Amino acid sequence: MLHEHDGAIAMNQTGATSRSITDTVMRLLSRGGNAPQAAGETRLDLMDRISDFFARHDLDVSAANLLRAHAALSGTDLRLSRKIAEREEEGRPVTQAWLDTIAEEDGRQADDLADFDRLNADLNESIESFSRTARTARSAATDYKIALSEHARSMDSPETTSQLLASLTDLTKALLERTRQAESEMKRSEREAASLRKNLEKAQRAAEIDHLTGLPNRRAFEGLLERHYREARSEMEPLCLAFCDIDHFKTVNDTHGHETGDRVIQMIAQALARASNDNCHVARQGGDEFVLLFRGLSLSEARERLDWVRERLSDRSFVNRTTDEKIGAITFSGGLADVFAYDNRRAALRAADEALYRAKGQGRNRIELAEKQR
Repeated sequence: MLHEHDGAIAMNQTGATSRSITDTVMRLLSRGGNAPQAAGETRLDLMDRISDFFARHDLDVSAANLLRAHAALSGTDLRLSRKIAEREEEGRPVTQAWLDTIAEEDGRQADDLADFDRLNADLNESIESFSRTARTARSAATDYKIALSEHARSMDSPETTSQLLASLTDLTKALLERTRQAESEMKRSEREAASLRKNLEKAQRAAEIDHLTGLPNRRAFEGLLERHYREARSEMEPLCLAFCDIDHFKTVNDTHGHETGDRVIQMIAQALARASNDNCHVARQGGDEFVLLFRGLSLSEARERLDWVRERLSDRSFVNRTTDEKIGAITFSGGLADVFAYDNRRAALRAADEALYRAKGQGRNRIELAEKQR
């Protein structure tokens, strides 16, 4: 009886926690959470899943965690969504420490973006300052022209010639001084603008380049996808995208250390980059995940190119050069989707991500095609 009573208390406490989380999530979404949901899913369904997620993993109901859960479970952040699914399938809890590690990686990219935005604002202010100086110089020249015209009309009277000459001299001196000031300010503005442009270019590269691999990052890829989506649709060219993920990467990290793990990520990045050209782009999505865009290739042609990289890589055996310990084969799995087979880019991304998840479940070291949209 004691155990049954304790169990009833535990169930009641869980139910109360679930209701509390649901209430909090409802308030969050009522303030404008409009992220896309799975097909056929209502907002209440999404809130129930978020509520269950918090209760199941005993997470703090903080604003940051609510946003993470909403992004993952609504499909806004596909990478986080799949990482959580994999962790749950492995029977491991989604802990606060694990979530914070994922957020820390995304935070570094956010810092780069903040630097870029700050420099961009400074550059715009410098350009505006330059414009104000130029307007001042033009205004001075206009004032001088008007004054000269008035003096020219007055010079018909001989008795005022000496006065006019003196006035003209004073006017010329004043104009010269204003011109010197304007010139000095314009040169300073030009130097500031040139320096800011240089720093802005550096910040833009930092904001769009993954520091570990040198590949474009997720933000840069979103820009590439938008541009090629628009152009390929206009030119009626095929467009495919793929998600790739290193197989058993956690084991490599746990066994050989994070430094070796970083080298593995770099090696995979180099292998995938060999398949890229002007119409084939590869970017690091985050962690051990990459995303590729194939323009001008059919789904079968894109799969053939990606499989070529995968097969060449899986034939090799690797060694930890620090310890001389064998690592063995390093492989990756991929999911590939025809972008124009779906209603929009987000649906295509989700389909490719689901295909990758399926490739992982079917033994890894393989490329799976996305299922056709129902």
